[in-house]
Amino acid sequence: METTKVRDRIFLSSPHMSEEGYEMRYVQEAFDTNWIAPLGENVNQFEVEFATKVGSKSAAALSSGTAAIHLALKAADVGEGDIVFCQSLTFSATANPIIYQNAIPVFIDSDEETWNMSPEALEEAFEKYPHVKAVVVVHLYGLSADMDRILELCKNHNVALIEDAAESLGTYYKGQHTGTLGDYGIFSFNGNKIITTSGGGMIVSDNGEKIAKTRFWATQSRDQARHYQHSELGFNYRMSNVVAGIGRGQLKVLDQRVEKKRKIFEFYKQELGNLEGVKFMPSNEWNEPNYWLSSILLTGSVRPIDVMEALERENIESRPVWKPMHLQPYFKEYDYVGGNVSEKLFQTGVCLPSDTKMTEGDLNRVTTIIKGLWK
Repeated sequence: METTKVRDRIFLSSPHMSEEGYEMRYVQEAFDTNWIAPLGENVNQFEVEFATKVGSKSAAALSSGTAAIHLALKAADVGEGDIVFCQSLTFSATANPIIYQNAIPVFIDSDEETWNMSPEALEEAFEKYPHVKAVVVVHLYGLSADMDRILELCKNHNVALIEDAAESLGTYYKGQHTGTLGDYGIFSFNGNKIITTSGGGMIVSDNGEKIAKTRFWATQSRDQARHYQHSELGFNYRMSNVVAGIGRGQLKVLDQRVEKKRKIFEFYKQELGNLEGVKFMPSNEWNEPNYWLSSILLTGSVRPIDVMEALERENIESRPVWKPMHLQPYFKEYDYVGGNVSEKLFQTGVCLPSDTKMTEGDLNRVTTIIKGLWK
C-alpha cells in the first residue's frame, strides 16, 4: 500500500539557537561554576548587556514577560480599584496582570495606521475616565505604536506609560528602541519570540531605583537581614542563571534575526502583494519594525480560514491575528473605548510563517499554496 509522505513542518516562529554556539558557552560556564540557580554572573551580565543594547539605564531579568508587566504595574503604584487603560488587540498576558493587582482594565481600540492603540480612542478614554493610574500600550507583531501622541496624552494626564514590547525587540521608533520611550518597557523571551531563553522576560527603565525595587519584589521581597525576613509581599519571579546564559548568547544574534525577519516579510510582499484583497501590515516612516510575524489582511473572496486550512493541510503553521481582549469571555464585563478596528483586524488577519530558519524553498512552498487559492 502506497503511503503519502508528510512534508517537513514549517513553524510560525520557533526557537533559533545561534550557529556559532554562543548560548552553550554561557550555559556551560554556569555548569562549570555550579551557578545553576537561582542567580549568578549570567543574570547580572544579561541585564547589563540587554540594557545597553536597547539604550535603557537599567534592567531586571525575570521569569516571564507577564511577570515583567505585573511588576511594572506594581512599580507604577497600580492597586485595588485603580483604572488601567490597556490595548485591546493583544495577547491576554498584557491584560492579566492588571487583574493580579485587583485593578480595573479599560480596553482601548487600535487604529488602522499602526494596528496598535489608537491615540484618538485613548484621548476619548481619558475624557471618560479622568482618574487613571497607568496605560499599557503594545507594539504588536513588531509594529510600533504612534508613541509621540500617546506619550503626550500620558504626560498631560500625569499617567505612567508601560510599553509591552514583548513582540518588538529590535524595533525602532524614530531611531529609539521600543520599550524605552515610556516609564517602563517589558520584553519576552518565550520560545516563539525573536530571541528566546526558552522562557523569561525583562523589565527596563531609566529609573534605577524602581528597577532595584522590582528585583527586590521578584526575589520574594527578602529584607537585608541574617535571618529570612519579609516586610513586603514578594514573588518568585527571578530568571535563572542557566536561562540567562541562553539569553546572553541570543542577544549576540538579535540583529541577524531582525534582518532575516525583514527578508521574510519582503518575500511575502513581493509574491503576494498583487493578489486581490491582500493587504500587508502597515508601514510608517517613523517605524523600523522587527517584522516578528509577517501578517496580512484578507478582504476579498479568499478568507483567513481558507489560507490557514490550506497551509495546515501541508503541515505549515499559521495563526489568526490576536482576538481582542474586549471580545474575550473573561474580560466581557470591562469597558471598551473605540470603534471596531481591532475587531476587523482579528476577523480579516492572518499571521504567516515567519520562522528565521525558513529557507527560500520553504518560503516558495508557502506562497505557492497561498497563490493557488486565487486560481
